[in-house]
Amino acid sequence: MTNLISSKWFPIVLLTVANVFMTFAWYGHLKHKAAPLLVVILASWGIAFFEYILQVPANRWGNASYSATELKIIQEVITLMVFSVFAVLYLGERIRWNHFMAFVCILAAVAFTFIPRNGNSARTAQVRAPQPLAEPAIER
Repeated sequence: MTNLISSKWFPIVLLTVANVFMTFAWYGHLKHKAAPLLVVILASWGIAFFEYILQVPANRWGNASYSATELKIIQEVITLMVFSVFAVLYLGERIRWNHFMAFVCILAAVAFTFIPRNGNSARTAQVRAPQPLAEPAIER
């Protein structure tokens, strides 16, 4: 199990499954507009409970391989992919060209997030020991 937890892909799998729960919790009720709001809220909380069971470990274990910012960007891309499939298959909506272009812009944001800094990955740069500060010059 430790090898699975330490895998770079396991947090992404957990984030994906968590996002399926989240999407149903947030948007699944749109197909049941006649249901009382209180019932919808309680049902959404119940579904969201399972999302949190997966999301929290995904972020904790994922932080061994990814920075918090990288995890958030990964999660946002997964959310858009899961929501797009959900919107088409469950809600019967169409993804239009402007939706697609917005998704391309978000993928560009992902690319910028994972560009190495100074030839090193952002995660490696965080782990390095801090360099001593240079002493300020004294004016005479």
